[in-house]
Amino acid sequence: MGEQLLVRSEGFFQRLGPRIQVALCQLPLTIIMAAIVIAAPFAWPAVLANAVFIASIVLIGLLFLACFLIPWERLPPDAYLIIPVLDLFVIGLARNGATPAIGGLALLAIFPVIWLSASGSFSRGTIILSFFGPLLITAPPLIQKYPNLSASEVTGAILLPLMMLAVSLAIRFASVNVRMQRQRLEKKDAELRELLVESRNRERLLKTVLDTIDVGIVAVDGDGKILLVNDRQKEFYRGASPAETETLSEEARQLMFAQDKITPLPIDKRPISRAVAGETFADYLIWLGEGNRKRALSTAARVIQNDDGVFNGAVIVYSDVTGLVDALGVKEELISNVSHEFRSPLMSVLGNVDLVLDEADALSSLAVQRLQVVQRNAERLLALVSDLLVSASTVLAVHPRRTDLSGLIETSIGSAQAQADATHVSLRTDVPVPLWAYADPLRISQALDNLVSNAIKYSPDGGAVTVTARSSDTGVQLEVQDTGMGISEDEAPRIFTRFFRSQAARQASIPGVGLGLSITKTIVERHGGKISCVSKPGAGTTFTMTLPREPSTEPGEPKKLAAADSSGAARSSG
Repeated sequence: MGEQLLVRSEGFFQRLGPRIQVALCQLPLTIIMAAIVIAAPFAWPAVLANAVFIASIVLIGLLFLACFLIPWERLPPDAYLIIPVLDLFVIGLARNGATPAIGGLALLAIFPVIWLSASGSFSRGTIILSFFGPLLITAPPLIQKYPNLSASEVTGAILLPLMMLAVSLAIRFASVNVRMQRQRLEKKDAELRELLVESRNRERLLKTVLDTIDVGIVAVDGDGKILLVNDRQKEFYRGASPAETETLSEEARQLMFAQDKITPLPIDKRPISRAVAGETFADYLIWLGEGNRKRALSTAARVIQNDDGVFNGAVIVYSDVTGLVDALGVKEELISNVSHEFRSPLMSVLGNVDLVLDEADALSSLAVQRLQVVQRNAERLLALVSDLLVSASTVLAVHPRRTDLSGLIETSIGSAQAQADATHVSLRTDVPVPLWAYADPLRISQALDNLVSNAIKYSPDGGAVTVTARSSDTGVQLEVQDTGMGISEDEAPRIFTRFFRSQAARQASIPGVGLGLSITKTIVERHGGKISCVSKPGAGTTFTMTLPREPSTEPGEPKKLAAADSSGAARSSG
């Protein structure tokens, strides 16, 4: 605080002109001398008859006028120091002219001494002058009485110069300290100015970057107050704001809808509200606006914590995915329509082939053989169309409930027994009864059928397929293990990619299109579970599914299965 006051006082003094500055330094001595002149007729009338004293008063007045009249700004910087030097001479005249009527006038030497010492110029010269100047004031009476001098007179004459010297040294040391403080302050001020300039440059750069990118960004503090909104986000808000809304960032009044584009999004489910509540999320799809201005936005949020780990704000990002969502919708509608149109003629072909084969006695063996080829390929094509329909469906309802998986496993093994017998593959199970899990029986049965069918299909010419299950505190684990051809280490990460098939499967001409495992993975993940694969070429493959034992959402709340995701199958059950 003291340094700040010092800087402010120096700043005020420096704003005054050089003449005013010199006059203010001379003012204290002038005021005291004026007061002595005013009091002299009443207290010391004899001094008014002393020509030396009168001369000193006239000189003081002239020096004060000189402070205003001399153009100090045109002279060298230290030229004004002639005034305090002359003050010492004038004080000597006044002291010697008024003695013995007025005592103590020699003490007025403190004013020019302070002025000289505080100037910071000619440090050695001002120190010497601070001693010898007052000495010249006190010396004339001693010279007049010499050699009849007493010890007290000599001591008194020497004491004043010593006091002025001490004052000069004290002021000099104080001035050095003040100058050091001023230098520190100037250095700090320069650093702060540099930091301020750098901060402003970074702020401008950040704003330019944020306004250039094609995503909306909102930053909020710990209380939910919006700190930053870039231009892209303002465009989103303008498209979603009712006409009467004054504040663009007032999320509570935005036209915001859920994924179905119809249901208004509750306040606590809106991106900023979720972020202020401390949630971190990604790929949260919402719809903003209405009519032709409605946009699909994929939102994400990351929280900001202080050094103590306490929530201190969040950053929310909005990406416009309207084109992508529309394109996916068109693609899925096309696949769904084409697949649906394929099913009707295929069902007709299969029905008629079955009718003809029922009368196989009237046909030649070659005709029967060819009709059976038609039947097998039509069934394969129908299975492919069914998988495409499942994969293209954006939403399939999954209704998990408390389910005994042991019964589903037994049914799946029974359905696959004929396929296993045809390829001489043995089926084994190791499943406790009952085995409870929180799952959708229809979808889990579909996933089990895919895994068991694949295990049999990729274990040609014998082998074994084992289905095991166990329950733990973390969930229920199902394993489908085969002793078939396996896959390479390089291909393992791609096994759940849609339409991917291993090189060994293609070389062995094993039928399939690579959709079964993609659908299986999506089913398991939509249950809140996980699926993994461990395989070695020639040593078989093990698929492990983990399903929850208890519901992770409110009972009765359906989940949606997004079958058309980016994952797929390395091997298909079709």
